[in-house]
Amino acid sequence: MKILVLNSGSSSVKYRLFDGDRTLARGVVERIGEPGGSAPDHVAAVRRVTEELGLDARGGGVGGLDAVGHRVVHGGLRFTRPTLIDDEVVAAVEKLVPLAPLHNPPNLAGITAARALWPGVPQVAVFDTAFHRTLPPAAATYAIDAKVAERYGVHRYGFHGTSHAYVSRRTAARLGRPVEAVNVITLHLGNGASACAVAGGRSVATSMGLTPLEGLVMGTRSGDLDPAVIFHLRRTAGMSVDELDDLLNRRSGLRGLAGSNDMREVLAARAAGDPAAALAFDVYCHRVKSYLGAYYALLGRVDAVTFTAGVGEHAAPVRAAVCAGLERLGIVLDPERNAATGGGERPISPEGAEVAVMVIPTDEELEIAV
Repeated sequence: MKILVLNSGSSSVKYRLFDGDRTLARGVVERIGEPGGSAPDHVAAVRRVTEELGLDARGGGVGGLDAVGHRVVHGGLRFTRPTLIDDEVVAAVEKLVPLAPLHNPPNLAGITAARALWPGVPQVAVFDTAFHRTLPPAAATYAIDAKVAERYGVHRYGFHGTSHAYVSRRTAARLGRPVEAVNVITLHLGNGASACAVAGGRSVATSMGLTPLEGLVMGTRSGDLDPAVIFHLRRTAGMSVDELDDLLNRRSGLRGLAGSNDMREVLAARAAGDPAAALAFDVYCHRVKSYLGAYYALLGRVDAVTFTAGVGEHAAPVRAAVCAGLERLGIVLDPERNAATGGGERPISPEGAEVAVMVIPTDEELEIAV
């Protein structure tokens, strides 16, 4: 089957064309709606994808399309699996915009454009939140007034689900065991970052919550924070809701602590003796290690810890700092394996380690396609 996967962001549309699990083409249309950009809106951007792939208005060309898969960040409690898109599904995703105001609108724009261009091709939405619908109530429930939570949808939804699902399954395959028999802690460390405890292929705990703001320190997001910080800044600094949103989502994390949201720049500044970069690194790794230990306790038995995404795959000092001192838990790194610069799936723990520590490059597009 030929499947086109679209990941529509606020200013870009990433695409990848599959034939089964084989990639035929991939690319990105960037700077949508920006001066000098290649497309004025998402309809034009998806039309550009059509042109670049040699597709006609019916999805023909290059053998024709069998389906289009769309990444949708927030599916709420309703969407628990890949869903064939119709008008009702579009309306339901629109109602979830308040829970993901930065993500669902561009996702919807891509869906609308693709449905208009290829009306005869089935369109399927794959939700970042769906993998986490297996969270037990104790992990998914916030301890606030239950009626308020139900009325306004205050619930732990979790994100990066396609990544955690793919990486946990690949980890089991690398161990040579069925996914149902493996407990793994997956650490998706990119500009956005989240941890997940996966027991037998099911998400049982994850660090992101109602929104992608909760949990680990990220490129520009604060992660976990005493909620009273918001009240304090509102009362003492007079910051508006929008200003607080901007602070915590765009001016915090590594950027807030070290001036850059790029871990490569933080590591270089740290190596040059910058104390702010050193503190940012320490805060970042401390938070990841805290979640790793907590999820180890929740799972009881851990077969593997897997790092993925840009930082997880490429920042050896981060992996070393996160795993340092965890020998009593069976978590040990092989320094040479960890420092190796080669890509691809690989163990970074010694042979025969009690807990396998791995690097598995994520492939969210493939997860959507299959």
